[in-house]
Amino acid sequence: MAEAILRSLLADRGVDGPIWSAGLLEAGWPMVEEALAALGPEGAAMAGHRSRTLAGSDVLAADIVFGMARQHVREVVVLVPEAWRRTFTLKEFVRRSQSCIPWSPEEPFADWLARIHHGRQRHEMLGDSIEDDVADPIGGTPADFAATARLLRNLCGEVADRIAPETAVT
Repeated sequence: MAEAILRSLLADRGVDGPIWSAGLLEAGWPMVEEALAALGPEGAAMAGHRSRTLAGSDVLAADIVFGMARQHVREVVVLVPEAWRRTFTLKEFVRRSQSCIPWSPEEPFADWLARIHHGRQRHEMLGDSIEDDVADPIGGTPADFAATARLLRNLCGEVADRIAPETAVT
């Protein structure tokens, strides 16, 4: 769901970069109907979506990697250790980026991310945390999916505000 939401928000700001999702489980599964329904109009773009298993090449190609949970961050960093500085949970990124000014094209993106990353410790990603993890609604009710979609819209809106502020997009 986050892929569809973030892609839509950034496209509305004129940003058309590659955004994709990958997971830790077997690839090839379609998005569940409850998720498509919770996405509303954004779900139409995901109707043919099939899950992908995370690969090191995905991580190496990405400027920034978001996990929905600390476990995802740990798995990314085990797969590609040098990705630590640019891999965050979605909630962690939003929280940490609020203390920095939004990214501007005049600054190298990696430098801006380094400021957000500054002071992070790997042990902070141990275990699970309500503060950092977005609960997976799989197996839940349509209301659970709707609640997750609302949370992801808020979080992805914050991400879009940080990495593509409307005043910075040309």
